[in-house]
Amino acid sequence: MKKTIALASILIFSGFTNYPVKQAYKIFNGKGKASSYKSLLKEAGKADVVLFGELHNNPICHWLQLELTKDLYEEKKNDLKLGAEMFERDDQLLLDEYLNGLVPLKNFEREAKLWNNYKTDYAPLVNFAKEHQLPFIATNIPRRYANLVYRKGFESLEDLPEESRKYIAPLPIAYDPELKGYKSMLEMAGGHGGENLPKAQAIKDATMAWSIHANCERGKSIIHYHGTYHSNNFEGIVWYLKKLEPKLKILTIASVEQDLIEDLNEKNKNLADFVLAVPKSMTKTY
Repeated sequence: MKKTIALASILIFSGFTNYPVKQAYKIFNGKGKASSYKSLLKEAGKADVVLFGELHNNPICHWLQLELTKDLYEEKKNDLKLGAEMFERDDQLLLDEYLNGLVPLKNFEREAKLWNNYKTDYAPLVNFAKEHQLPFIATNIPRRYANLVYRKGFESLEDLPEESRKYIAPLPIAYDPELKGYKSMLEMAGGHGGENLPKAQAIKDATMAWSIHANCERGKSIIHYHGTYHSNNFEGIVWYLKKLEPKLKILTIASVEQDLIEDLNEKNKNLADFVLAVPKSMTKTY
């Protein structure tokens, strides 16, 4: 009887071993070779700017952003700054007032232009900065000005009053329509939005890069959170940062979803210094 039970247990166990291991994420280097969080953290610690490209509704991205920020803080302490696409430059004063305890949470959440997933996905980062008295930079162009570019092109920004232009990267805006990201955006849109569609993306990239660069200090690092498209292929924010300071040490992280994450899909190679791959079946935050 004991032998029968033991044999049955072996057979059952053997059956389960045929199932694949379930991984929530896997990290690769840019060439597609399997890497590790330890390697990512080590390289991030050497960078002047860490550009963490996320998938906005992916919980693994948001969790790893927070974990990486915590670990970089353990290494750098007050030599670390945070910044994000999710905050527009004209909300910087309000953000600073909240971080410094001058306005309560309810006022901050009511008056700032927060994304719908702020409480679940970005509040932990802001609260970490608040707890440890770290600067948090609102880097993005006010959306009304990006919309203006979408409707009327870069030239329309010249008509804005000087007070408005202080929230935008200095004019005129450098622009290369041949960059892969901008060309792909036009192709994916199928002609909708015309040539101004990638220009609206570019004005965001340029303003985020300008905001980041304005806050760079020797011996200090910035970790910046944004949609992965803004830094994929070492373009977007990276392209503009390199124009501002070619020798800046920049580390990029791209995020992708794949059916299987054992290997990095060919199309996802060379997107960034490190690529975070997450199963497509992963629960979404919205």
